[in-house]
Amino acid sequence: MDSQDFLFRRIRELFIQIKWVVLARAVFALVLIFSTLFFSDTGLTGQRDQSFLSLYKISGTILGLSLVYFAWLCTKKYLYTLAYTQIIIDTVIVTAIVFVTGCFYSIFTFLYLLVIIYAAMLLLVRGSFSVALASSIQYGFLIELEYLKIIVPLPENQALSLAVDQHNILYRIVITISACFATAALSGILSLQLKSARKDLKITQEHLKRVEKMAAVDEIVSGIAHEIKNPLASLSGSIQMLRDEMAPTEENDKLMQIILRETDRLKQIATDIRLISKPGRTNAELIDLAKAIDDVKTLFDNTPDWHGRINIVTRLERDLAVCMDAVHLQQILWNLMKNAAESIDGKGKITISLHSPRHKRIYLTIQDTGQGIDKKNAPHIFDPFFTTKSDGTGVGLSITHRIVDTYDGMIDFESIPGKGTVFTLIFQNPNFKE
Repeated sequence: MDSQDFLFRRIRELFIQIKWVVLARAVFALVLIFSTLFFSDTGLTGQRDQSFLSLYKISGTILGLSLVYFAWLCTKKYLYTLAYTQIIIDTVIVTAIVFVTGCFYSIFTFLYLLVIIYAAMLLLVRGSFSVALASSIQYGFLIELEYLKIIVPLPENQALSLAVDQHNILYRIVITISACFATAALSGILSLQLKSARKDLKITQEHLKRVEKMAAVDEIVSGIAHEIKNPLASLSGSIQMLRDEMAPTEENDKLMQIILRETDRLKQIATDIRLISKPGRTNAELIDLAKAIDDVKTLFDNTPDWHGRINIVTRLERDLAVCMDAVHLQQILWNLMKNAAESIDGKGKITISLHSPRHKRIYLTIQDTGQGIDKKNAPHIFDPFFTTKSDGTGVGLSITHRIVDTYDGMIDFESIPGKGTVFTLIFQNPNFKE
């Protein structure tokens, strides 16, 4: 994925989320105004309760701020600053509402939780915990000022307060603050899970598109590979016989070696083509993924082409298995690590991560610090015979894709030209039980 595309998508997503939050805030202000108007009691004097009058002012302030936020949003600039600004201001407004409705006795302390929840939607875990901290500090400070008689809230028996024994003050504060942080944690987790689910959905959609595209040529490719392989075997055998019978000369021997070498190369290509079409899973068995990765890493580290030049870092969750042919798994890992190493000029790093956050699926990522994939080439990297290398055949990633799909897995990638690429493989966890 191009960095500009990723940034544009994230900004667009944030724009839509903020728009709904601004709208919801304006609706809340209107509901607060009309409900206060309906439930307020003028009494014999004809004067409304001071707390209700204060709520009218706060509601008007919320509506005014909503217009300001909307105008800011229309500029489509500094959206993260806008998100943080309105969230912090909202905590101050909630504190004001709590103050005018009885401080410790207010029925509106739950509004802190609403702000924390939508903060998690906009800014994920970090944002929700920041708001939880700000809310806790403000609420605790407000109750402390009330307890020290520095501020005097409205009478305890007003309509917008709940009577609570004074001995339970500390308990109430602890419970409210705990609820703020618990809400922050749960909301943040849900937001991350939603983000992950959206990413999984995108990977699934892209993977299925590629599978459908490759399925259209599978039978043709398999048939061509079969027809090519037989003549190649005859050609190789004939050249070998001629080489044995002809008078040995340096020039003839050199030509024969070239022919035999290229014949073997064509044989390997034909074999790879058949593997793209029909990898097969008859030898599938449970394989310890972490151990398999360690084995391929050891082999890779001792390969002269990359020894000392490529630093491989692994972050592996242990005791994760996949049901697959061991040869196929090794081929997947080797192809992706080889591609990653070849994309790096000079020294670089490959990071391999393995984890199963929700247990049902296993995520394997291979990230490099290479040149990245050009935007115009990105849609074709899994196409058979597509390559940007002068000596490449263009079948490595096609084979990898086909093998992963054969075992009901998925593969996707994100790339930033000039900074690197990360391939993500998703496998079903055979040990997961519903």
